[in-house]
Amino acid sequence: MKIGDKAPEILGRDQDGNELKLDDFKGQKLVLYFYPKDSTPGCTTEACNLRDNYERFLAQGYAVVGVSVQDEKSHKKFIEKHQLPFPLIADTEKTLNNAFGVWGEKNMYGRKYMGTFRTTFIIDEEGKIERIITPKEIKVKEHAQQILD
Repeated sequence: MKIGDKAPEILGRDQDGNELKLDDFKGQKLVLYFYPKDSTPGCTTEACNLRDNYERFLAQGYAVVGVSVQDEKSHKKFIEKHQLPFPLIADTEKTLNNAFGVWGEKNMYGRKYMGTFRTTFIIDEEGKIERIITPKEIKVKEHAQQILD
């Protein structure tokens, strides 16, 4: 996906098994953020930063949705533990990860493995990608400010 592309209509199922569609957010901007894994230090810091600024997002007309490959049960636990006010999509089949091009080979300490590249897509009111914040740009402690600036 690149700037100007239309996002997929079906986003996936959230932590409660509800299907989320792009249409559900029509008239709002959507912050669709992909993260590697529930309850890891960086992902928790990022989610809590978005949580702490959630009212600012709403005031500026944004909806926030997180996406990772963990299942609904894992997402539910993560949401409850950190009082996250936004839904998390359980992309267990990696459908959305692949559609947005954020699933691929990663390398940590010389070990290669497949995973999600932490990436945020800002989708406009019409469902088109307006902005992409890449893994190299994302600062998990300041992510909300990066989005809102």
